[in-house]
Amino acid sequence: MGITIFIIMLILLLMGFPMLVPLIAAAMVGLFFFLPGLRPEIIIQQMTSGIEPTALIAVPMFILAADIVTKGRTADRLIDLAMSVVGHVRGGLAITTAVGCTMFGAVSGSTQATVVAMGSPLRPKMLRAGYSDSFSLALIVNASDIAFLIPPSIGMIVYGVVSGTSIAALFLAGIGPGLMILLFFTIYCWIYAKVNDIPTQPRASWGERLATLKRAGPASLFPVIIVGGIYTGYFSPTEVAAVSVIYAFILEVLVFRAVKLRDIPSIAVSTGLITSVVFILVGAGAAFSWVISFGQIPQAVIAGLGLHEAGPIMILVAICVAYFIGCMFVDPIVVILVLTPLFAPLVAIAGLDPVLVGTLVTLQVAIGSATPPFGCDLFTAMAVFRRPYFDVIKGTPPFIFILIASAGLLIAFPQIALFLPQLAFQ
Repeated sequence: MGITIFIIMLILLLMGFPMLVPLIAAAMVGLFFFLPGLRPEIIIQQMTSGIEPTALIAVPMFILAADIVTKGRTADRLIDLAMSVVGHVRGGLAITTAVGCTMFGAVSGSTQATVVAMGSPLRPKMLRAGYSDSFSLALIVNASDIAFLIPPSIGMIVYGVVSGTSIAALFLAGIGPGLMILLFFTIYCWIYAKVNDIPTQPRASWGERLATLKRAGPASLFPVIIVGGIYTGYFSPTEVAAVSVIYAFILEVLVFRAVKLRDIPSIAVSTGLITSVVFILVGAGAAFSWVISFGQIPQAVIAGLGLHEAGPIMILVAICVAYFIGCMFVDPIVVILVLTPLFAPLVAIAGLDPVLVGTLVTLQVAIGSATPPFGCDLFTAMAVFRRPYFDVIKGTPPFIFILIASAGLLIAFPQIALFLPQLAFQ
């Protein structure tokens, strides 16, 4: 059964069908040919059940908040703040790019929104400062991946719903790895600027820093609201998503006045379109997951690979490799929906911390999103910056190495991710 439905999925993907079709087709084939005693209506029931969890309400709200701030001035003000603090050090503009992507990721929760919002103003500045285009593109694409780890992360929401893991704990667990990756990127940017003799920027005065802090202060409160609300237990992830929309509206419409009231309907339509795609995939993935679980495919795959006898470290490595390879070819949400049920029995048997596993999964799908051949962020960068494919991927290997090394450190030292959730919920 397993081999058949995965061959069907592969053929449909190669034929160019959107991922929704292979998921539903594989589920229907599995139901009709291998589970004939079940009624076909169960596919519809599982699809609707897949989008019923209340935690998914946070998805459209975080997308709406991201759409509002992307259209407004939040990105520019965060860039100015980062530039005033680190712009004068060696590699300061590149470090500003990494920091800016991290800060905007804490606002948007979307890698692709971060590529658009931060890359558009920063890439021309980096080119004028003497950075190569390949380095600039690779930095923007890979630093935007931190948005998948820093809350709010739509990937973490989907993983939490599929696996039954606490989304609040996942949000807090992503902060440590996200900041660790930012530190490694910062070091690499400094080394690159040193080796290539990139000139430094003028040092900002304390008066200029205070001015940029004042201008960016309201925008920088986004992560404080999200993380602080969850950490203190004052907001659930769903509630903090609603607060984010309200705050984004107040910030961009009333304070910065960069978004007009007449813009809100078009922003809402854009949010609705993106949300519909996400929810259709989640529903289809839920039906597919139920069919393969009912057919005992995860247990067969685990037994076939011999993973049931592996230790916790090898299981974590296997999970990382599977998600990483999957996201090199398919959208991250689809990979989470397909692979999470496969590994769920193994995670339970090995007694692995589900929050640690979720953090590693999120990191791997972030890496895969920026990795050739088909990482989705690569194609976003091609569309936004109008650059050919090989120009976009040319500078990615050092960043991918850093991200993979970060995953290794997370496996070796799980407290990097687990410290904050344990502190908050124990």
